[in-house]
Amino acid sequence: MPQNPNTPSLAQRLTAWHAAQQRDLPWRAAPAGQRDAYTVWVSEIMAQQTRISTVIDYFNRWMERFPTLASLAAADQQEVLKLWEGLGYYSRARNLHRAAQVVAKEYRGVVPDSRAELLKLPGIGAYTAGAILSLAYGQAEPILDGNVKRVLARLWDMERSIDETETTRELWRLAEEIVRAAPAGKAGAVNEGIMELGGLVCTPQNPRCLLCPLADLCQAAQNGTQSQRPVRTPRKPTPHYQVAAAVIWEEAPFQGRLLIAQRPQDGMLGGLWEFPGGKQEPEDADLPATLRREIQEEMTVEIAVGAPVTTVQHAYTHFSITLHAFHARIVSGTPQAIGCDDWCWTTLDTLDAYPFPVTDQKIIAVLRSGI
Repeated sequence: MPQNPNTPSLAQRLTAWHAAQQRDLPWRAAPAGQRDAYTVWVSEIMAQQTRISTVIDYFNRWMERFPTLASLAAADQQEVLKLWEGLGYYSRARNLHRAAQVVAKEYRGVVPDSRAELLKLPGIGAYTAGAILSLAYGQAEPILDGNVKRVLARLWDMERSIDETETTRELWRLAEEIVRAAPAGKAGAVNEGIMELGGLVCTPQNPRCLLCPLADLCQAAQNGTQSQRPVRTPRKPTPHYQVAAAVIWEEAPFQGRLLIAQRPQDGMLGGLWEFPGGKQEPEDADLPATLRREIQEEMTVEIAVGAPVTTVQHAYTHFSITLHAFHARIVSGTPQAIGCDDWCWTTLDTLDAYPFPVTDQKIIAVLRSGI
């Protein structure tokens, strides 16, 4: 029978393994538990739902431009979004920017060292609060991300779905128990160690159990069920939508300026710029009809739809799209910001000044190629 993994030795082993095996990452210049809180905050927000290999370059560029919380708080949102461009989940950038402004104004620029105060800030939930408190301030506060859930579910060989509320509460309890058993001053190392273990060893597919420092404490490994853990609730099919976008030229295609619109701040991809358009509805006869309707509703102008530009496939977290871009021109009316926050005429050469979603960046690339 496997030993009970609920022992102080678990925290001690994580500490030792972390010291020997942790990756050399730019935000780990100082030991876990003694890091700059702003640096921890930025790295954790960037790393959520993103591969570490992708985050590194973004983090380095970010810290070069915004080395302090004060510099981020003073920045314009458009510059923040432009620097985040391509990283996805743009609400993270908007919330980080707003929260930095709150900290600069209400906390004299010092990131709070209290869970209650951290949770008041935009974009900070229980996980990010625990990461800041343990990795920056050395407090024995738990964390629970996808890697930690997977490790815990295997250690305790959990048969229930980790998506259930009751299971989540139990996972938080176990995470707290482990970090509170950390050796003195090592709470941050224990938290980072269990995250690192999930990222490098206790991986979703083909876990490397022979290399795991907790193998003899892992009930799933002993029971041979590690490939079946964690249990997840089956996901519903992801919906797919047909979307149309208009590359509206002031003159003939590839002549003069083109029209771009800024997405509403409170919506998906808020604050970013795009070629205006929208989702095809059942009543639309075809994609050009979709464009004419959407541009009329969004900007109060009538357009003539011309030749296709390109087609882009893209998947978001909860749905996927096929985006069809068309050349177009205004035949009646003057643009107004009705369904968007703002609009402007710009040139193909100056589009780089604006933050765009990945889909629109692909349209821009095609336009510049002259295809």
